[in-house]
Amino acid sequence: MKSLSLILTLALLGSACSGTHYKDAQDEETINADFGSTDKQRFVKEVVDDLLGSPSLSYYGKPDENGDTRIVAVMGGIANRTSEHIDTRIIADGILQGLLGKMRFVADAQGQNEIGERVRFEQGSGRVDPAKAAAFGKQLGAQVILYGDLASIEKVAGRRLGNLGNRTRDVYYQFVMKCVDTNTAEILWTHEVELRKQQVKSLFGI
Repeated sequence: MKSLSLILTLALLGSACSGTHYKDAQDEETINADFGSTDKQRFVKEVVDDLLGSPSLSYYGKPDENGDTRIVAVMGGIANRTSEHIDTRIIADGILQGLLGKMRFVADAQGQNEIGERVRFEQGSGRVDPAKAAAFGKQLGAQVILYGDLASIEKVAGRRLGNLGNRTRDVYYQFVMKCVDTNTAEILWTHEVELRKQQVKSLFGI
């Protein structure tokens, strides 16, 4: 009977702590050692700040016919080489958002597919005024491409008497971004961001 009473009490306490609520997206997120929003935000900020401050790209700022000196870039992919399922598109989109306006961007592979479908429709459907229809062969050429890799090393220390029954999970993340000349393939800039997270679960932790 006492055991049943204890179980019911714990269940009530657990239900009192349950619920869903909104948090500030900029708050530090440390629910566990998995890749999270704070990691993404740190990667994006460091890459954007370092790239904008890099002297390696300064000589690319030659004015075009309209006097615009911004570099024309395209955002490539970010390979996920971790053991986690991480949609690295959110990192790429964050970097593009931070650089847009200071650099000029042409559409990536997804955007090119959308553009291709639209141009083919305007050229071949007969529904668009030929004089005003979009056409192939008028896009800006990208001077540089940005792409990167996200890798991780994970180690787990099991529970034992020496660590009071705690289980420790340690995750190291390495994020490397590169900027490459699309004509010469020369690597113009690269930046590495490192993060290390550690999660400790006690013997009675959930």
